[in-house]
Amino acid sequence: MRLSLTPKTSEFYVLFARAAANALEVARLVDRRFREHPNSGITQEQVKAEETEGDTITHDLITLLNTQYLTPFDRDDIYMLAIELDDVVDELEEASDLLGLYGIDMPTKHAVQQTGLIVAAAEQLVIACDNLKSFSGVQEALVELKRLEDEGDRVQREGLASLFRDDRIDPLMVIRWKDVYERLEGALDSCETAANTIANIVVKNA
Repeated sequence: MRLSLTPKTSEFYVLFARAAANALEVARLVDRRFREHPNSGITQEQVKAEETEGDTITHDLITLLNTQYLTPFDRDDIYMLAIELDDVVDELEEASDLLGLYGIDMPTKHAVQQTGLIVAAAEQLVIACDNLKSFSGVQEALVELKRLEDEGDRVQREGLASLFRDDRIDPLMVIRWKDVYERLEGALDSCETAANTIANIVVKNA
């Protein structure tokens, strides 16, 4: 693939802002889908369409990286951040898909708490990615995102504990909800992983 010597550093910032915005949009759709299930106005097809849009943005980022000789920061960090933002979206889409795949009747309060935390975390990612060029407000966003991830760990543990404490719950539903909780926790973990990469970028370039 031919490398371009013409600097296009501004395009990286635009694409990262779009990737974070896409992750937030998917998080909001999935949050609403969980809260309104089983009568949600949000369909899995809508979630999938936004996930596909995220794949396109990731592809554009990787293509730009592979065709640019000059980059605004470390090439490995650019690649990792692109993949990690995509991971957020993928985990959310899979969690949303499990609602229909597993025939879940009603969401649990813990799942709804998780999706709400993911929306809040994605909002912080948007702040961080929107300000990658200046680093203004990035550190504060990353600190808040870490707090949200810690809260998400607590919610997931409580959700799992509640499943195993109630003998009335069908064991199959325990397994299904465990999968859903893990997917949602995976999305929140991916938010934190992306935040860690942004933190590395700040340290190397501030």
